[in-house]
Amino acid sequence: MSISLRLLLGYFLIVGLAAWFVLNSFVQEVKPGVRQTMEETLVDTANLLAELAAEDMESGKLDTTRFAAAFQRYQARNPHANIWSFKKNAVDLRVYITDARGIVLYDSQGAAVGEDYSRWNDVYLTLQNRYGVRSTRAVAGNDTTTIMHVAAPIIQGNKLVGVLTVAKPTISVQPYIDRSRQNIERAGWWLMGGSLLIGLLFTWWLTRSIGLLRRYAREVSAGRKAQLPRLGGGELAELGRALTEMREKLDGREYVENYVHQLAHEMKSPLTALIGSAELLDENLPAQDRTIFTANIREQSRRLKDMLDKILALARLEHRDALEAPEHMDLRALADTVIADQAAILQQRHLHCENAIPPGTQAYGEIFLIRQALSNLLDNAAAFSPANGRIMLHYEEQPSHHVLIVSDQGSGIPDYALTRIFERFYSLPRPDTQQKSTGLGLSFVREVAALHGGEITLQNRPEGGVEARLTIRRQKP
Repeated sequence: MSISLRLLLGYFLIVGLAAWFVLNSFVQEVKPGVRQTMEETLVDTANLLAELAAEDMESGKLDTTRFAAAFQRYQARNPHANIWSFKKNAVDLRVYITDARGIVLYDSQGAAVGEDYSRWNDVYLTLQNRYGVRSTRAVAGNDTTTIMHVAAPIIQGNKLVGVLTVAKPTISVQPYIDRSRQNIERAGWWLMGGSLLIGLLFTWWLTRSIGLLRRYAREVSAGRKAQLPRLGGGELAELGRALTEMREKLDGREYVENYVHQLAHEMKSPLTALIGSAELLDENLPAQDRTIFTANIREQSRRLKDMLDKILALARLEHRDALEAPEHMDLRALADTVIADQAAILQQRHLHCENAIPPGTQAYGEIFLIRQALSNLLDNAAAFSPANGRIMLHYEEQPSHHVLIVSDQGSGIPDYALTRIFERFYSLPRPDTQQKSTGLGLSFVREVAALHGGEITLQNRPEGGVEARLTIRRQKP
């Protein structure tokens, strides 16, 4: 099970249990809460009617004529009430009055007159000067037929002369209970849905951030240039910065070790030549031999200087993760400048270089780096082209990349060298002089391409020669 799914399930389990507990508590409290409110209202009603009934007491006896007439008019009323979208078109209170012995003197329903209610809790407790209340099912075993009875004492001259009970069926408030339960359940579903959505968004954000870090680590481990993804603030961003610092330190240590080893190996040949020529110059040599060895010293010194200059430029480039000063550039004009820089070499070898890049072709990047990369490719093409050969600069547009193409008519790259052509210090002998270059030019081009989100590829052409394709990703200004 993936970590994102685990996080989502764990989060939803915690939120779900908490929501279930809270909502279940609310639902369980709805019915008692409504009935408590109903009981509180019945208490007020019972005490008010008890005072009205006390006014009809004469000589210690209750005259129910006037009370009964008033209650009959009450029962005939239509309140036309709209209570929270529920219509109430009839009254449903029942009132009965007992004397001090618990005998029913009046019943608004006319069914219990003369009966002994002294054993019912509402009457029994009230006659003992206590709070009298009871709930009784009209139909045994059916909770929807429960009727609540609340009693109040009838007092005359500080003497309890009877009990008035107000009864109301709880079914009358059941719609409010049901609607409240439905509203709470609906809110619960919304809460669960919102919690799930928040959980999904949080999990997506965390998974995406971890995925970006994982992709960054894989790019680094593969030796490719990679920029630390934007992770905002917090622990993940700090982890990303820590990974970058670790990478830089490890890369720096390995980089120095590799370069020292490779540079020492490559410098052995020119240094040996320099030492040998210098030793021979100490001897009494003919002027012609002395000239030859002096020229050799100059050539090997130039080679060492060229190697050091290029390795310093490559080292600076390899430690960069992003473009520093990108800007718009005209690729055709840039190619014309590079061709002009190589004019002397091209003329010396009687080479013709044609710029077929369409006028006005625009790209976005570091002009100096693209110019240097294109110059290295043109220099290689010139070095391996036969006299009176032709070099072509083309342009190919792709949906997400610009492609600069340099092709020549040389002998091509041997099969054994195709897999090593981009290695540092690896070079093939030039056809005319059989001398090798520093072997750093194509490594520099590869780094420039990677920094611009592209790549460099070299392949032999079927008709002869080599085609170099420098790809530059379309950058947003």
